[in-house]
Amino acid sequence: MKRSARQKSREFHAVESLKSAGDAIGEIKKDCHIFAITRGQWSMVDAILHCLSQVGRSKISIWTWTVADYEVQVINRLLLDDKVTAGTLIIDGGARIKNRDIIKKWRKHFGSESVRYVLNHAKMATIESESGLKLLLRGSMNLNFNPRFENFDLSEGGDAGFDLVKSIESELPFLPSNCSGEDIYKASKVSACFDAEALDFFKGKKRWSTTETNEFRKEQKLFKMAEGQKIWSI
Repeated sequence: MKRSARQKSREFHAVESLKSAGDAIGEIKKDCHIFAITRGQWSMVDAILHCLSQVGRSKISIWTWTVADYEVQVINRLLLDDKVTAGTLIIDGGARIKNRDIIKKWRKHFGSESVRYVLNHAKMATIESESGLKLLLRGSMNLNFNPRFENFDLSEGGDAGFDLVKSIESELPFLPSNCSGEDIYKASKVSACFDAEALDFFKGKKRWSTTETNEFRKEQKLFKMAEGQKIWSI
């Protein structure tokens, strides 16, 4: 594929990150592109906070599946950052009950229509600074850190990826927390990609067992910080 002039001038960096988000990402420059593989020692919120420290006051958007109990603290930390001038949370519809409290706090801070409910498993964020920088962050990590291999990408420049995400965000309708699952289904437009028979598979009970979930939670409790404190509580 022929590269555009912007693509030719873009600076690419790939790093194996064994330290912090700031150490891996470094200085944010115009047209930079960073790819990192981590051991899960920093999260998407850590990456966002570092980027904000670099680019200053910004509008942000965050896409996530759900906010786990141990991730509420990092969301609260983000809400306290005075560099965030506006925030949009795009979250899976199942969170409207489980994460009622943190969503209420987000809306109180950023406005009544700052949350979008969709069918979502994407993990990414956008940062648009008052100085004109446009960052697209995407990766496998959740909002909190998790001691496993994770991948992370960051690009600056308002390229096709950033523009695509912002275009989709602009099309998502506002839905109240008491909306129906059918409303969320329509807002997500998944029927444009799957036939009814394929989608029937995902209706009803979840496809993982309670036993598997409990074993995963037990495994999580084995991970501890170097100081001996628990990374999260179950």
